[in-house]
Amino acid sequence: MRYYMIAFCLLSMILLSACNSLKVPKSTMDHQMSATPTDIVPTNSEWKVSGHPKANEDYPVSILIMDKANKPIQSFDTVHEKKMHLFLVSKDLSYFSHIHPEYKGNGEFFFKTAFPAGGDYKLISEFTPKGGGDPSVESHWLQVEGAPAKEVPLVADKKLTKVVEDKKVSLSFENLTAGKTSHITFTIRDAQSNKPIKNLEPYLGAMGHAVAISGDVEKYLHIHPMTMEGNGPKVTFMTIFPEKGIYKIWGQFQQNGKVFTVPFVVKVP
Repeated sequence: MRYYMIAFCLLSMILLSACNSLKVPKSTMDHQMSATPTDIVPTNSEWKVSGHPKANEDYPVSILIMDKANKPIQSFDTVHEKKMHLFLVSKDLSYFSHIHPEYKGNGEFFFKTAFPAGGDYKLISEFTPKGGGDPSVESHWLQVEGAPAKEVPLVADKKLTKVVEDKKVSLSFENLTAGKTSHITFTIRDAQSNKPIKNLEPYLGAMGHAVAISGDVEKYLHIHPMTMEGNGPKVTFMTIFPEKGIYKIWGQFQQNGKVFTVPFVVKVP
């Protein structure tokens, strides 16, 4: 199992096919793993959405994962309890969703989702073909019809403490520098009593998940904790930010059977 991944995702265009299904060509991306050699199976993908996606309506999305010869890949490893993790973000990164598409067989994954407003969204899928070793990543842009949400400027948070669902969560770093190993620590307390929370539960096979995406929505990091020991209040991750700039980070944790997500915006020097 590989715990630290940096997947670079270049933007792709959206094309509309003659059968009125939305097909998005494969993104081109480079994969790099920190401290370990890569072992990634090259993949292609075809994405389909029936009709024209509209805001606040459930829409089915089909993803066909193929090898370089455009033949469907048949088998996928289960990683952190799922065969695919999919992250959906709006262009301004104000919206974030973590989805687990269902594997239908013959290389096809499927899910339904509703987009909260009109605009451009990026879908980032992460999966591991059987025997691939390291995860592969496919990403695509999708345009949704409807009134757009007010764009939220992406600026670094002045204070790295936030209250989310009665939790007070603080974010701290050790060596926050582009191109070097950074340690990211979330400290979680009860918002009312300020007492440390020590009963976090494993979520998808780990004590937490963290996703970081650059402000230009081109660089993607899916990060897992350094250890499974302990149940809070601190959860520490390790990664390498590939370049300087603004990144939005979402930490996801579980307590009493409920998952909560905490977003932060940081500037990486």
